[in-house]
Amino acid sequence: MIKLFPANERNSVDLGWLRSARSFSFGDYFDQDNYGFGVMRVLNDDVIAPGRGFGAHPHSDMEIVTIPLAGRLKHEDNLGNVEVTSAGEVQRMTAGSGIIHAEYNDSDTEEGRFFQLWFMPREKGLEASYEMVSYDNDKLINAFVPIVTPDGANGTASIHQDLTIYLTRLEPGKKLYHNQQPGRRVFAMVIEGSVDINGFSMGPKDSIRAQFEPDILLRTSEESAFVLFIDLP
Repeated sequence: MIKLFPANERNSVDLGWLRSARSFSFGDYFDQDNYGFGVMRVLNDDVIAPGRGFGAHPHSDMEIVTIPLAGRLKHEDNLGNVEVTSAGEVQRMTAGSGIIHAEYNDSDTEEGRFFQLWFMPREKGLEASYEMVSYDNDKLINAFVPIVTPDGANGTASIHQDLTIYLTRLEPGKKLYHNQQPGRRVFAMVIEGSVDINGFSMGPKDSIRAQFEPDILLRTSEESAFVLFIDLP
């Protein structure tokens, strides 16, 4: 079973300094039928104005992954971490028993574009932590490349949940298969370009949620595609 979620049906907000399209209930937007997907709770597609961002605020008992698409995001937290993350890098924050952090667009002249994803952890009360890793864009071509995994293997960011986040850049005429194991789910969103997933034609920021679908096929025809792909419980 696969359901398509068109980009233009996401909840959106424009605060001037922040434009955000929200795939799930978040903040002042609540839809009891769209609270999450498995352990996935949030995917916010944020555009942040130069020099602006989110001041210091607390989180707890959540695994938070940020993927920059363009620009630079500065992170500061009460654990002493100060990092700037840009495209080609990903950060993971375990809020656990409690963390206070701030995030800002690190450019004074250019907008920044970022995905922020939240997932329920395997257990509550974990020790709060932060991690940033990089990935090789060239290796994404026609392959599912893990950037976040449960064990942090091969230079990926580690996450306290049984899920894997992949990125891929699919060239015209190419195909990718994913065998979905029983009891698992797949969330996929097109970042750029166009792709067909199991017969669903998708453009930028369209997404699908799949359950009980043993084989997932991604393919392109004339246009390449940059895709976020998540295997989760």
